[in-house]
Amino acid sequence: MNSSTIMDNDIENDDSSMKPVGRRSVLCYGMGHMLNDITAACWFTYLLLFLTDIGLSSRGAASVMLSGQVADGFATIFIGELIDRFGHFKIWHGAGSVLVAVSFSSVFGGCMPCRILSTSTLTVETISYCVFAAIFNVGWAATQVAHMSMVNCITLNSTSRVVLTSCRNAFTMVANLSLYTIALIVFGVSKANTHADLENQYRWIAYSSIFIGCCFVGVFLLGTEEPRLKMGVRGNSHARISWAYWFKKILYYQVAIVYMLTRLVLNVSQAYLAFYVINDLRMADSAKALVPAIIYISSFIVSIILQEMAWTGQRLKAYYSAGGILWVFCGAGILILPGSVSSSMYVISIFIGIANALMMVTGISMQNVLIGEDLNGCAFVCGSLSFLDKMSCGLALYVLQSYQCTTAPKLMDNNSLSSYISVTRYGLGLVPAICSLIGVAVTYTMKLHTPYLKSLAEPLLE
Repeated sequence: MNSSTIMDNDIENDDSSMKPVGRRSVLCYGMGHMLNDITAACWFTYLLLFLTDIGLSSRGAASVMLSGQVADGFATIFIGELIDRFGHFKIWHGAGSVLVAVSFSSVFGGCMPCRILSTSTLTVETISYCVFAAIFNVGWAATQVAHMSMVNCITLNSTSRVVLTSCRNAFTMVANLSLYTIALIVFGVSKANTHADLENQYRWIAYSSIFIGCCFVGVFLLGTEEPRLKMGVRGNSHARISWAYWFKKILYYQVAIVYMLTRLVLNVSQAYLAFYVINDLRMADSAKALVPAIIYISSFIVSIILQEMAWTGQRLKAYYSAGGILWVFCGAGILILPGSVSSSMYVISIFIGIANALMMVTGISMQNVLIGEDLNGCAFVCGSLSFLDKMSCGLALYVLQSYQCTTAPKLMDNNSLSSYISVTRYGLGLVPAICSLIGVAVTYTMKLHTPYLKSLAEPLLE
């Protein structure tokens, strides 16, 4: 009897694996990625801005970002393989969360080696930030892979899997809103007149984010049980699914492309949002917290609504396509928006938030459809797809940021500035729009099968 037969028998003998997931379990699971989400929001929104403000070159700041993304990418593959071999999702999640909490403060807390060595050369600063960025991203990868792959082992009910993913996405919005609320308060209360003041601002943001994220992670660890579907098949030493099994599936490559493009849309646009509202639109400093907050309020509302739906493969494709097309229009608006009507960015932000939620929830859910009942390979799928995400985002940001220093406009009047298309506009408008369009095209070719259509046991909006 082969490993797939053993797994199928275990699943067939446990009808509870098909039952919808209850509200409490959904909520506890959704909280588990809060620390990762709130630190990632700070990472992509403020890291490049922070590093360039304290004196690093644009290329040096891009190197720090790239080092973290590369470390994250390779860690997801390695950790995904270990989780498939040994299981213990919660242990990996907890260990990764500890590493994230400890290392993140060192990224935004100033150059620690500079204080130890009593030197502040740009070379030492860049190396220091690169090392701590890599450490932070290794911990982030462990938490992400463990949390994402848990969905498939908690339940085989396809609608409940989408609900769990949607709840996680909703708490991603809560994390982002928490960050931007903190940032709005910090930027409003304190003024950065020196590098020390600037570092103190981001240190407060980082420490507050870590505290909030750790509280939610504690609730997740206490309220979520180790998935028993995984435990039921792990006893057989030959049960682990080989990598070649996935590489033979056309759907694997389709889902991988869509997931990578979706993450590029979210991460690249987030990385250049603060630059865009400050440098291109000349908005007030509060806008670099207020505009992202509007995006995530919209995303949060849409994510909650998506939790109440029964899902099929066709619906996943339709809603992803709707989000992608909406992003194309938003990207076009960003490219041509003049500084004289910068307030229009608040309206565009609403639609960006809606598009982000539609694409992220359905994109991750396609990944869960791909895995299906092949639970002993779920961590590899999550890890390999995340590898593509991290490497592509890191390279895209490095290339864009490398050109930032050579194409920045000189002081211009409003008319010439409005006709200038900066690297920031390309990063926030053109790149996400192109990625969205390609993602929609690939989604159209998919054949998604979702046989289990039972609804959530307890609706979340009662």
